[in-house]
Amino acid sequence: MQDMMASVEPQIPGLRRYARALTGDVSSADDLVQDCLERVVSRWSQRRADGDVKSWLFTILHNLAVSQFRLAKRRGGHVAIEDASEDAVARAPSQEDGMRHRELVARLDALPDDQRDVILLVTIEGLSYAEAARVLDIPVGTVMSRLSRGRERLLRSISADEPAHSVTHLRSVK
Repeated sequence: MQDMMASVEPQIPGLRRYARALTGDVSSADDLVQDCLERVVSRWSQRRADGDVKSWLFTILHNLAVSQFRLAKRRGGHVAIEDASEDAVARAPSQEDGMRHRELVARLDALPDDQRDVILLVTIEGLSYAEAARVLDIPVGTVMSRLSRGRERLLRSISADEPAHSVTHLRSVK
């Protein structure tokens, strides 16, 4: 039990970040992480002893998220008005950083799921290409190509909206 706690506990912040990026909601992300941790505890003895715990955890989280998204798509969303917070109904004006954050999240959400997942795992969570490949159950070469295409698409999306006068051009000085 102690080795499980020592291996899993340091990974929880990363699991929460990834879950939050996948769900876009703190409460749903916490529920997803909770489900993941329950599965980890119940299946700890089934993991490969020589396997990487971090990628195993992210694999479980990712697969649970995919399953929950499919289920939610079939069911549709519903929140009773009594249960909705005031923030969900009305929001105060946000500052520029908040706007940039939402814009980046929207641009990430606009990416195809396969590219977004790889960008989140490699760039945000710091997983290696091999670890991300294990999490997503795809070849390492596929991770690299999806990451490249995703970054390129994200850069084009950002560059397309910048005014021409705000773009800084670098020149070579000989």
